Amino acid sequence: MSEPGREPLRIGVLGAARITERSLVDPARITGHRLVAVAARDRSRAEAFAGEHGVERVVDSYADLLADPEIDVVYNPLANGLHGPWNLAALAAGKHVLSEKPSASNAEEAAEVREAAAKSGAVFMEAFHYLFHPVTRRLHEILASGEIGDLERAEALVAIPAPPDTDPRWSLPLAGGAVMDLGCYSLHALRMLAPFAGGAPRLVSARGGERAGAPGVDEWLDAELEFPGGATGSARCHMAYDELEMSIRITGSRGEVSAPNFVLPQLDDRVVVRTAEGERTERLGTRSSYTYQLEAFAARVREGAAVPLDADDAVATMTLIDESYRAAGFEPRPRSVVHR
Repeated sequence: MSEPGREPLRIGVLGAARITERSLVDPARITGHRLVAVAARDRSRAEAFAGEHGVERVVDSYADLLADPEIDVVYNPLANGLHGPWNLAALAAGKHVLSEKPSASNAEEAAEVREAAAKSGAVFMEAFHYLFHPVTRRLHEILASGEIGDLERAEALVAIPAPPDTDPRWSLPLAGGAVMDLGCYSLHALRMLAPFAGGAPRLVSARGGERAGAPGVDEWLDAELEFPGGATGSARCHMAYDELEMSIRITGSRGEVSAPNFVLPQLDDRVVVRTAEGERTERLGTRSSYTYQLEAFAARVREGAAVPLDADDAVATMTLIDESYRAAGFEPRPRSVVHR
């Protein structure tokens, strides 16, 4: 439940996306925050969603939801190409925003979201939920402790079996592609190693493959990065893989630490450390990363608590995504035209 004395967030949900049950509905139930309203393009879908998940009411449109004075937070889990336009609209309406990643279709649009957040004074956070789970915190603690020595290389792979051909993640107009859906995690996880590597990584090279029947949309992409301190990294993603894999391995001068599933640690909470002294496995708990995320976001909104994710961070990630696309022979994702 929400902490005594702390006002629950009053959340409005854009769309009736499947991810919302695990990313918001369950965490809100656990932490005591209110799901005030939902809007969807098809009102019947919104009504079904509200009935199933205990949302207090349904409104007719996204615009109506943003205008609702009872809502102070907007959650945006729409298709990638709709993140930027509706993040901008929500910030213009004075709402705090928790946006599914990535924050926009390309770096130019992400910069506009950053400007809108600064102008509104509202909290904007991109939903890289993995960062709040003890698994990722422990990876960073072990690296900071010096147990595995100086950082030499980091390798992240985020891959899933192929969604159906009709899935919006394969749509170029909706800013689809493997990097947008999965590779953003790989790239972000490596970016978060900057404090241990002399600064942020730069892109060295990238290569990728196009999805058959979806011109301009990446099915997979591998990016090679280099940190100022000399360490290297690979950020890989694949959206038509044999199995689900979301692993990271961090190698240092005296050993290595890895997590078999850093993106969804609630499915596998292991952190494995290997040094000359031997190997050990730590288990960090299967409480959902999304629940940790909602707690951190609420503390930011209600108390001004610091979080490692903001609009500046979102621009830096989107810039690296665009650079990776160009280096691999793709174009950055186009902006979506939205008629409100």
